[in-house]
Amino acid sequence: MEMNIWQQEEERLELVRNKLQVRISELEPEVAGLHDQATDIRKRFWEEVTMNTGSNEDFEESFYTINQQSAVLAERERGHQRLMQQWKNVKRLLPSPYFGRIDFQEKGLSFSEKIYIGVSSFVDQDGLSFLIYDWRTPIASLYYDASPGVASYVTPSGTIDGTMELKRQFQIQNGTINNMFDANETIGDDLLQHVLGSGADSQMKSIVATIQKEQNAIIRNDTSRMLIVQGAAGSGKTSAALQRVAYLLYKHRQTIKADQIVLFSPNPMFASYISTVLPELGEENMQQTTFQEYLDYWLDSTLQSEDVFDQIEYVLTKHNTPGYEARLQGMEYKTSESFLQALQNYGLWLGREGMQFSGIRIQKRDLITAEQMKERFYGYDHTLPLINRVALLQEWLLNELSSLERAEREASWVQEELNYLDTEQYVEAFGMLHKEKEIFDVAERYAAILRDNKSKRRGDEGDFDFTQREEELLRQKIVKAYFKPLKKSVKNFSFVNLQAIYGQLFVGEAAYKVRTNGAPVPTLWSEICRETQEMLDQNKLFHEDVTPYLYVKELIEGVRTNSEIRYVFVDEGQDYSSFQYEYLKKLFPRARMTVLGDFGQAIFMQSTSLVGDHSPLVRLFGETDTSMFCLLRSYRSTREIVEFTKAMLPGGEEIMPFDRKGPKPLLTKLDSRDNRDAQILADIAALRDKGLESIAIITKTAAESREAYHLLQSQGNETLQLITKETIHFEKGLMVIPVYLAKGVEFDAVLVYEASSQIYGKENERKLLYTACTRAMHELYLYTFEDWSPFIQALPADLYEISS
Repeated sequence: MEMNIWQQEEERLELVRNKLQVRISELEPEVAGLHDQATDIRKRFWEEVTMNTGSNEDFEESFYTINQQSAVLAERERGHQRLMQQWKNVKRLLPSPYFGRIDFQEKGLSFSEKIYIGVSSFVDQDGLSFLIYDWRTPIASLYYDASPGVASYVTPSGTIDGTMELKRQFQIQNGTINNMFDANETIGDDLLQHVLGSGADSQMKSIVATIQKEQNAIIRNDTSRMLIVQGAAGSGKTSAALQRVAYLLYKHRQTIKADQIVLFSPNPMFASYISTVLPELGEENMQQTTFQEYLDYWLDSTLQSEDVFDQIEYVLTKHNTPGYEARLQGMEYKTSESFLQALQNYGLWLGREGMQFSGIRIQKRDLITAEQMKERFYGYDHTLPLINRVALLQEWLLNELSSLERAEREASWVQEELNYLDTEQYVEAFGMLHKEKEIFDVAERYAAILRDNKSKRRGDEGDFDFTQREEELLRQKIVKAYFKPLKKSVKNFSFVNLQAIYGQLFVGEAAYKVRTNGAPVPTLWSEICRETQEMLDQNKLFHEDVTPYLYVKELIEGVRTNSEIRYVFVDEGQDYSSFQYEYLKKLFPRARMTVLGDFGQAIFMQSTSLVGDHSPLVRLFGETDTSMFCLLRSYRSTREIVEFTKAMLPGGEEIMPFDRKGPKPLLTKLDSRDNRDAQILADIAALRDKGLESIAIITKTAAESREAYHLLQSQGNETLQLITKETIHFEKGLMVIPVYLAKGVEFDAVLVYEASSQIYGKENERKLLYTACTRAMHELYLYTFEDWSPFIQALPADLYEISS
């Protein structure tokens, strides 16, 4: 870059920073002033309002005064929030105001405009001149998508054609230009090298300066109802998804709020890892949850469900236990579309017969029996849908309970309860009686007026009987206390015996075929039935049963839809079954869905192919409403690590490494566990001496993690963290973590604790090893004291180094 150009850019940067500082100094007193005003109004709110209810006119005046004060307070608070957001945006820009520049001449104009691009917009004092354009503006898409030459960009009013005369990229830190270069490609390799070469952090970084063309297409897609992103490990799937959220909130800021977007994360810790990305871009975080948390929320409180991590621990550690093969068949079948179709047919069968109900009891006797409910239910018009008849039965039960409640007040057990009431309950009843007496006296006076002011003497039949009413009130109170939970349980559909309804699917092959219109079953069906019934008898569900159980629940009670959510994001989408996707679509009927995943990391039993002929996702929304993207370039790891890991996968040759150099993966074979652990500690010390701060020892299972943690900690490493499924905060440092919890995150260095054929020997363990190795950014070490995994033995020897 010529010195005069460098000088011009430095002068321009200094000019912009000065204007930013002026704007900050202008905003700070305004922000403080509005905050003080809102606080003052809030403090004096009731001092400014006099409640007067003497007449309708007085009450109306008080009402409008309160409304007026509330409106003033709300306006001050909104103004404060707007100014606060402006202030934060300007403060955020000050250290690094922009990262890119394009010079664009619109067709038909005689001049070109210099467009500087940053994380948010900044307008000069005239209110018209953009000193910085937000990266999400339509014109900024040129920076990501186009090269110098003929170019165009799309705006809400149409396509703008023209010529890009220059594309320049900056590395600005603390107000200083550290690097600057003109680029012919979308984003120059120099900038990516700088960003990717830095260390891993405890939280994902915003990478808007290095968005690639294919990622930008994902971010700005605003037409597809289903957006599928199949991406190699480290290809920027999650980053693109978060920037897509930021883009949607920017483009649709008048109609969509952050709480109308939900992200399903792979584990609770992941939410912590990505929590700063959107705030760094000036946006609020969307809702985040895991699919397991969502399922548990809707599951009956009486049922305990196995989570997906306990399920994979079973798959990986219980090979030699009785019933293992049947359990695996059950996992595969219960997450399949065949089982979904079977349950739909089961719902039709329940409309004809087989509904199971729970009777309603009080004082160890039946009020309404299950047989009465069943007779009533099947007495309704059979052409009515199942959920409509359940709703009719619910309404009948509530009416019956109200009638029974009134009759129950005369029952003998109520008199017994009266004898044991405490003083407090009598005092409460006495207070209620006095209120009734006041109402009674007013009514009597009014009645007397209607009778030509002929007063009534005390003792007439209209007199208020305290003793009688006291007993009536107390009886009513006692019975109501018993009936209130009964009515609540009816409103919650507790009269439907859902466990029995779900359980009767698993009583044998012949009965199952009758109830599901001849659905095929796995070969070990009888064993699957036995295992499922054993869990239900303990009020428990296998993980693979939770979604089907809730699906049956909604066939009967109706779908609990959330129409407020407009966008659903699913990360690690390959780990969801077709059944679960069908369920998600039912839950969020108005939402557009973005699914991100990598079938190369499909390590769970219910894993689904996202793209291709076997993907169920296209069928959910149809081909015309579905867009698919494949991200094949891996940016996280060095070229050497990507070449090593992609060779493990069938079809891995399609993955393209970014050309960032580093050492080859190091394989170390030792003669004992103790020597292996000693070598790991020595390697950790050497890695820290190199300045690497984020180091993960990755194991296959949680059991192996605990073992490694205790062994290494016993040798004096007190800084070691053990990551479990309960861990909710991701902290930078040295940790031991099972591979399935490491998905989605990255580390400076990864040490695969044991890479032997015993640990990673089966075909279904290939992707586990691949996933573990692809977490490494800069250094990858693998250890064993036995024979190497066959997936390592099959690799070309020039892809790794062997420790001497």
